[in-house]
Amino acid sequence: LGYRIVFPFMASENVKTGDSAVTTIVNLAEEAKLAREGVVKAPNYALASICKSLVAGGVAGGVSRTAVAPLERLKILLQVQNPHNIKYNGTIQGLKYIWRTEGLRGLFKGNGTNCARIVPNSAVKFFSYEQASKGILYMYRQQTGNEDAQLTPVLRLGAGACAGIIAMSATYPMDMVRGRITVQTEASPYQYRGMFHALSTVLREEGPRALYKGWLPSVIGVIPYVGLNFAVYESLKDWLIKSNAFGLADNSELGVTTRLACGAAAGTVGQTVAYPLDVIRRRMQMVGWNHAASVLTGDGRVKVPLEYTGMIDAFRKTVQHEGFGALYKGLVPNSVKVVPSIAIAFVTYEMVKDILGVEIRISD
Repeated sequence: LGYRIVFPFMASENVKTGDSAVTTIVNLAEEAKLAREGVVKAPNYALASICKSLVAGGVAGGVSRTAVAPLERLKILLQVQNPHNIKYNGTIQGLKYIWRTEGLRGLFKGNGTNCARIVPNSAVKFFSYEQASKGILYMYRQQTGNEDAQLTPVLRLGAGACAGIIAMSATYPMDMVRGRITVQTEASPYQYRGMFHALSTVLREEGPRALYKGWLPSVIGVIPYVGLNFAVYESLKDWLIKSNAFGLADNSELGVTTRLACGAAAGTVGQTVAYPLDVIRRRMQMVGWNHAASVLTGDGRVKVPLEYTGMIDAFRKTVQHEGFGALYKGLVPNSVKVVPSIAIAFVTYEMVKDILGVEIRISD
């Protein structure tokens, strides 16, 4: 009693167990070392990597939209105002009018709601793009039998479209009420006090389906818009790095200015193609709001019917009553907004991911 008897076979098992434990520790240490060096991705860091990627996307969205908030508000006001009572006539005049009538707060009206929408939207969009790209690349390599195959511009377009649809659908109700809050003026007969008040009011007065008014043109529009943004941006980057065109690539890396230029080009192409659908989406979002007509036609001085039976009807009535050019109302401030917005978003996203130590390249 009190003594431990160790038989030879038990001693042998203990030695084997000890060797196994040492081997396991060595293997884990080696895997951690490889993970730090970027050779392999450690499974234990998967959740942290996802969270960091989402944070980077959210920060990118919030920073980029706040930087261009006045132009974003002016664009929406130009999109929905009635042609018989013009208050906003161009970018400079429109910004001056908002400043004179509503002050600094007027320039940023709806930005809080916009950021509450764009932060999760941007986080989901960037993360979804990376995951969709990896899935599409895997299937492409399986289909072609080429393990070294890379994403083509068309495949990037598909991944971007998937990301845009997922992100837009997940946050669409916030986008819908943000549009209504943005077009309000101080003289409007009824005010939404904020995003949550607007959400509850729309639910109570118009029903849950109202939160998805304009969803169809948004889905159709987001395919070329987000798809082209990612496809043009990533393709331009790859081309500049591989060809070292104009000597812009330094050790297979592009500078911030060059990446901003790539983002600007991507934003210009995407928004030009998808802009008419954005106009129709905004107009459809106003349908069902009791005071929408008075808000959009000059603080109640002129009343006009504001009803569309669907996306096609909205296109038809807009062109019939206001001409084809109405589909591009607000394009100038939107162009001025989109170019820096998309550029800032892409560069901020990559910089935050670099700071957080998250791998960016899809092909790894």
